Amino acid sequence: MKTHSRREFLKAAGVGAALAAFPPIAAAKRPASVSPSAETILTKLGLASYTTRNLSLAETVKWAKSLGLIHLSLKDIHLPLTADRTKFDEVKNLIRQAGLDFYAVGVVYMKTKDEVDAAFEYAKNAGVRMIVGVPSHDLLDLTEKKIKEYDISLAIHNHGPGDLLYPTCESAFRKVDGRDPRFGLCLDVGHAFRAGEDPAEAVKAYGRRILDIHLKDVDAAGIKGTTMEMGRGKIDLPALIRVIEQTGYAGNLPLEYEKDGENPIPGLAESVGYFRGLLRGL
Repeated sequence: MKTHSRREFLKAAGVGAALAAFPPIAAAKRPASVSPSAETILTKLGLASYTTRNLSLAETVKWAKSLGLIHLSLKDIHLPLTADRTKFDEVKNLIRQAGLDFYAVGVVYMKTKDEVDAAFEYAKNAGVRMIVGVPSHDLLDLTEKKIKEYDISLAIHNHGPGDLLYPTCESAFRKVDGRDPRFGLCLDVGHAFRAGEDPAEAVKAYGRRILDIHLKDVDAAGIKGTTMEMGRGKIDLPALIRVIEQTGYAGNLPLEYEKDGENPIPGLAESVGYFRGLLRGL
């Protein structure tokens, strides 16, 4: 059960001011008094660019920087799988000049050997450290071989009820446990919750394999659950943050706000403000 009210978190984070002050965004500033562990968590915040799928890469970079989301994971909407060298250089230079960390690409789906080969070439050309991906079960050995060859991690993304490959974090864990440590999981907390998993318990159980965590909130468990502004949904986010703190999770925490595709910034900003207020409250 959540121990702090949404109103308290929003008040602490100054979300109302944030939404009225674009740009720069007041919520992107760190709270004045947070613990050292909370400060560490703040440095992990990032953005999964599916959030801004209907915005340009330049707009995505601008808002990520304004909101203090320094770690960027790009979907192929913003960096096509078929990009040429000029495009890769253009994207990397734009992100670098903004002072952001371009650490991952994905989600990349891999159903054939050629798609596995292409995914790792894509990640190498992008200069990233990680692929957030969905390799078919029969391609896991090949994927592990490529991880070793390229020294690029791959984090399997769970997609909730209806996903026949990796509906839960646990289902992906069973496929990678015992493999190369760079072969791990991207825990999507919303999809996990919809599939009946408690995200905090998933971090406890599978944390040694979790390389990335997509932060979001959803309005209900089950296949009909949809993304909400953080704090408006059903996920016990205070419990999740406590476990992240207690376990010393070393990866990034990109927000993936899937709602309001045509105008995601207000809801994304509210979610960032809530999260920062949550850290201050805890």
